[in-house]
Amino acid sequence: MPVIKHSLYIQAPVGVCFDLARNVDIHTKTTYSTKEEAVGGVTEGLMEEGDSVTWEATHFGIRQRLTAKIIRMDRPNEFVDVMVKGAFKSFTHTHQFIDDENGTLMIDIFEYESPLGVLGRLADRLFLEDYMKKFIIQRAEELKKFAEQV
Repeated sequence: MPVIKHSLYIQAPVGVCFDLARNVDIHTKTTYSTKEEAVGGVTEGLMEEGDSVTWEATHFGIRQRLTAKIIRMDRPNEFVDVMVKGAFKSFTHTHQFIDDENGTLMIDIFEYESPLGVLGRLADRLFLEDYMKKFIIQRAEELKKFAEQV
């Protein structure tokens, strides 16, 4: 099972970074490259523990839907969302925020399992893990821009 870990320093308070990361409206702006839209569940504003959202996005030229649910939240330090329906066999995305006197260290830990057994593991090695890593990094960089403008 691939695990993608990415850390990024943001010059903004931890509470600002935490709230931006769980804001549905900001999520759609930080994932503009895949044209993500919230089409079910919480479709705007801040998500809380127990909330779910269904995203529709274009990946690999195919419009897809994925539903994720926040299963744990410790404001402003961490929240965890898991896929409850979608193209992956499973995924868990842990969002961590570490307060620093001059800003916040934001850490994404994305663990996923592809469907289709051996074929899925081959896809991971050939392209999917790299694609997901770039997606996580791009979203983090875009979130940083929003946070540092506040």
